[in-house]
Amino acid sequence: MGTASSLVGPGGEVIEDAYGGGGGEACEIPVEVKPKARLVRSSFRRGPRAIGASFKSTGSVDLEYSAELDRLRKDYEILRVSKSNEVAALQKKEAKLDEENKRLRAELQALQKTYQKILREKEGALEAKYQAMERAATFEHDRDKVKRQFKIFRETKEKEIQDLLRAKRDLEAKLQQLQAQGIQVYDPADSDEDDSPSGAAAAGNQCEYWSGAALGSEPSMGSMMQLQQTFRGPEFAHSLIDVEGPFANVSRDDWDTAVASLLQVSPHVSQALWSNTIRCYLMYTPETQAEVEAFVQGYAPRLQRLCEGLGHFFVSVSFPADGADGYVAERRQEIERSSVCVLLLRASVTGSMLEDVEEAFVKNPEARPLLLYLRTSQGACLSPAAKDLVERVTAADRAVKVKVIEHAGHPEEGASLIHGSLEWVMKQELLGQEVAEDESCLTGADEGCGEEDHGDVLWDPHDEQEQAETFQRAAASAASPGCQKYMERLNDMVAAPPPIPPLLVSGGPGSGKSLLLSKWIEFQQKHSPNTLILYHFVGQPLSTSAEPVLMAKRLTIKLLQHFFCSISGLSMDPCKVLEEFPRWLERLSARHHGNIIVIIDSVDQIQHAEKHMKWLIDPLPVNVRVVVSVNVETCPQAWRLWPTLHLDPLSPKEARSLISAECQAAQVTLTWEQEKKLDSHCRSASSCSPLYVTLLAKILTSAWRPDPALELCLQSPDTLSLYRLGLRTLMDTLRTDREKLVMKEVVCLVCVSHNGVAESELLQMFPDLTWPMLASLLRQLQNLRVVTFSCGLLKFQHLQAWEAVRLEYMSTEGRASGYRERLIQYFSGQLSQDRVTWRVADELPWLLHQQEDKVKLRQSLLNLFVSQNLYKRGHFSELLAYWLYVGRDRSSMATEYFDSLKHYEKSCEGEGSAPQLANLCETLGRFLKDLGLLSQAVAPLQRSLEIRETALDPDHPSVARSLHQLAGVYVQWRKLGNAEQLFKQALEIGENACGAEHLCVARELDSLALLYQKQNKYEQAERLRKRALKIRQKAARHKGSMYGFSLLRRRTLQLEELTLGKDSVDCAKTLNELGVLYYLQNNLDTAMVFLTRSLEMRRRVLGPEHPDCAQSLNNLAALHCERREYERAEELYESALDIRRRALAPNHPSLAYTVKHLAMLYKRRGKPEKAVPLYELALEIREKSFGPKHPSVATALVNLAVLYCQLKKHGEALPLYEQALKIYEDSLGRVHPRVGETLKNLAVLSYEEGDFEKAAELYKRAMEIKEAEPSLVGGKAPSHQSSAGDTVSLRGPSLHPGASPGHR
Repeated sequence: MGTASSLVGPGGEVIEDAYGGGGGEACEIPVEVKPKARLVRSSFRRGPRAIGASFKSTGSVDLEYSAELDRLRKDYEILRVSKSNEVAALQKKEAKLDEENKRLRAELQALQKTYQKILREKEGALEAKYQAMERAATFEHDRDKVKRQFKIFRETKEKEIQDLLRAKRDLEAKLQQLQAQGIQVYDPADSDEDDSPSGAAAAGNQCEYWSGAALGSEPSMGSMMQLQQTFRGPEFAHSLIDVEGPFANVSRDDWDTAVASLLQVSPHVSQALWSNTIRCYLMYTPETQAEVEAFVQGYAPRLQRLCEGLGHFFVSVSFPADGADGYVAERRQEIERSSVCVLLLRASVTGSMLEDVEEAFVKNPEARPLLLYLRTSQGACLSPAAKDLVERVTAADRAVKVKVIEHAGHPEEGASLIHGSLEWVMKQELLGQEVAEDESCLTGADEGCGEEDHGDVLWDPHDEQEQAETFQRAAASAASPGCQKYMERLNDMVAAPPPIPPLLVSGGPGSGKSLLLSKWIEFQQKHSPNTLILYHFVGQPLSTSAEPVLMAKRLTIKLLQHFFCSISGLSMDPCKVLEEFPRWLERLSARHHGNIIVIIDSVDQIQHAEKHMKWLIDPLPVNVRVVVSVNVETCPQAWRLWPTLHLDPLSPKEARSLISAECQAAQVTLTWEQEKKLDSHCRSASSCSPLYVTLLAKILTSAWRPDPALELCLQSPDTLSLYRLGLRTLMDTLRTDREKLVMKEVVCLVCVSHNGVAESELLQMFPDLTWPMLASLLRQLQNLRVVTFSCGLLKFQHLQAWEAVRLEYMSTEGRASGYRERLIQYFSGQLSQDRVTWRVADELPWLLHQQEDKVKLRQSLLNLFVSQNLYKRGHFSELLAYWLYVGRDRSSMATEYFDSLKHYEKSCEGEGSAPQLANLCETLGRFLKDLGLLSQAVAPLQRSLEIRETALDPDHPSVARSLHQLAGVYVQWRKLGNAEQLFKQALEIGENACGAEHLCVARELDSLALLYQKQNKYEQAERLRKRALKIRQKAARHKGSMYGFSLLRRRTLQLEELTLGKDSVDCAKTLNELGVLYYLQNNLDTAMVFLTRSLEMRRRVLGPEHPDCAQSLNNLAALHCERREYERAEELYESALDIRRRALAPNHPSLAYTVKHLAMLYKRRGKPEKAVPLYELALEIREKSFGPKHPSVATALVNLAVLYCQLKKHGEALPLYEQALKIYEDSLGRVHPRVGETLKNLAVLSYEEGDFEKAAELYKRAMEIKEAEPSLVGGKAPSHQSSAGDTVSLRGPSLHPGASPGHR
């Protein structure tokens, strides 16, 4: 068997067996003991024996054991086989059990999933049940409340009706007595005291169709409606001013559209209008170099400080007289970009000066303010060339715009005179300020009734200006091939029936997405005036434009301003800001009769785009479209399912035409071989993008030798590598090592900055850098599409340029950190305790954050002026993020700010620092309030109030501002009684100091309205909201929104100079446009002058019977209506109507335009008999123009019915009302406000006819429609466009309803 066995004796010893010796496994085999015991005993009795004497006995024992062993082996084999069988059976059973276990586990998992699903469904059902129960409870509560209100209303009105009926009977008795005595009585019902055919509502409301007394002497239901908020009447047209041009469809209150149309009036006006930098171009000779040096060293810093206080840059540009001939292109570019030019002459002139004067003073003298400095002295006279130059300048100065300074004293005095004149020009013509404005306002310490300091919502105008400049720059660029095709597809996608998800414009880097969107925005603004467009262009990934909170806040403010809503209730909390925009979009879209389009360019560059842009996934309102552009490589996966417009690469033909255009512009001719190589190269997707092809053409046209440059370009497969090649090529063209070093450092500093670098900052960081060197370098970088100017800062044109600079110059570890340290040193040097520019606040904390220097970052934030600058410009989320990075929570943040404020207060000396201290205390209190630390916010706000009351006056507007902010804390603290007292005090101070119609008064009214709403005082709240809305609308006409008004004013000043040439059709048209622009600024006297000049010139050029003369007559009539000179307005309207009747078709819109407004004037003047045929003619024209089912026809029907009611022709008015109601219901829906308006007028008519039951039914339905309209924070916001395409006039009853000069 191969196993060694052993026997165990009685003593326990083991007796080895001879079988199987070696190699086996020892084991004990049990044997019988008795035979072995006998054997042992017998051997002891017999004693020892000789070997071999007991062979037989020994053999017998072995045989016995051998048999026993065989038996045991058999038993062992049997046992082993049986156990093996058992093990096999158990293994089979185990395998079977495993299979069963797997099956059961799978069933268990399925059951668990089913259980979780059922559990979620149960929870959802319970949640839906609870929500349904809550809605039911709310509905029951509202129903009971409505029942109670209706009961009270009915009882009150029944009592009023009885009282009025008694009063009516008394008046009728008195009237009969007077008539019996032969006294003639004037009936006010025969005239219309309203401004529109429909009547005018209370100030700030929309309007009623007629007053309560319009249908007879008995008080009607219309008089009772005065207690409710009225609906909008249909009569208002968007303009009485008639303009055919870019201002068509521009409302007087629609500033966004007006500002967007500015550049369309005269494209050749310099685009320095949009610049954030005031550039002073100095032209001088060696004889006047002393004045220039004295000005640059002593007076230019003062002008720079003046501009910095207003958020602008100032740069004095000059080229040396002896070396200017080498910078011809640079000088021409600087003159085009300049804001003001100064010519300094003494005796002689140079050739470069003659060229500059020809460009700036002679060719286009109206483009910018001009200053001529003549240095005179005894014994010295001008040379013939200088005299000729002065004569040419004088001859070209037709507008007498050149300001001349003659000086014979010291050069320092001459520099002072130049400074005084430039300061006047900058304030009056460039910055839009009054000349005598106090310097305190320039340092940001304005203590007046300023809107920007008093508002609850803080905003940075630089963000808005950056967006406007980005849009204007892209819109002014040449359209890429295929742009029209993509625009048509965009139009089709936007016109698709709702609901639709956001539209995705995708493409590779440099495929022209921003250009396409800008061109499309421009197209929509021109052809779809009813469409409200909100756009945002995202720049570099880490720039301010890529901050999602600032983007959402900007879009929300733009949306609210369009509807004249109060923005005081907006939150500063970053999370709430992101949540509020889609809610406001949904609520306000219901008020807009056109579409709302939200356009976000490069949305994938926004920080954490998928997280912060979740609202894009939610369903959009039916009249809202969202268009976003993304890079096809970085587009989030969840967005790829949206409808997509993909921009394809250029075809070889399109690429060839683009290169040919660039070469032709640069006057470069390519050989046939070069063109063939380019054709074969520009065939892949990466080498056929518009940016790649344009950059390739720029490199070829700027190279000295095209062949080597072409070979290098052919080795660059994509835009990034081509940009790197362009940088190396430009570096090789620079002559000195100093120029190469400056170029490298300039682009690297721009690369590591937050929002870019200004030219003035570069000049200060490089003391030995001359202006000609910098101008030449920047011109070449701009030509290669590397950098551009935006908001006065030098930035990269494309993201690929930024990446190319980073890879080319900063790929080594630590390079970027070194350049950031250089910027940190510069801005730290600019930092001072009492004066911080917006550039320091923007860049320094961000750079320290990028350097991960928490200690210095904390120190910069504890500079109260840095934090104040960030906070007051609306960068609350950025400031909060810095503190969170430093590791401070909100409480420790407040403690450190309190310590800094105490330290600053101890260092303050004299009364001059009191206003700054009060501003710092107020800012800290507002910041703590926005953080939710209400108890800690009270102390600094109270301290600010104490300082202002002591240092200024208890009735100063700044005291009202402190009261307002303190009241806001009490409102959040739920101490409404204290807040109400403070708001009332602030309101009283604001009315006394600034006037009852100032915006600060509107803010206090809005705040009180919100407070009363919290106290359930709805009637008082509604009354205050109406008054605030009226003030805000009037202020919009006077001032405009944000920085749009200053642009409008500067634009008007420039357009004036375009009208001083010879008589022409274009000049007359520009005069007409100028009249409109001055009207938009509420300057009616000046508008009258220009419109009169336009009429006179058109009569001379075109003849008195030309339709353009009718347009001028129409506009003049509108202005006379505005001035309440109705007799003159009537004469002008009648003259315009006669001309248009003879010159135009019977159904021409311009004819209907004049007919309508003349009829409105007749009605206004109490001549309904003359108005009736005009209203009938207007109805006929509209039916022919739009068809019998158009809402505009219903508007005309209502207007005619109103007139019939005034003439007591109720039977003729009733079918007109019914026909108008049917048209409105069919075209606009049964719950549209127009339906409610018509129902109200029908109710009045039924009441006058004695059908009280029908009147009550109609009135009830009208009120149901009114109650269904969404309520806004700022009250009912009027929409700008009516269903008939007429923009609503937003004036009070003192103005003529149609006298809203805008454009047809």
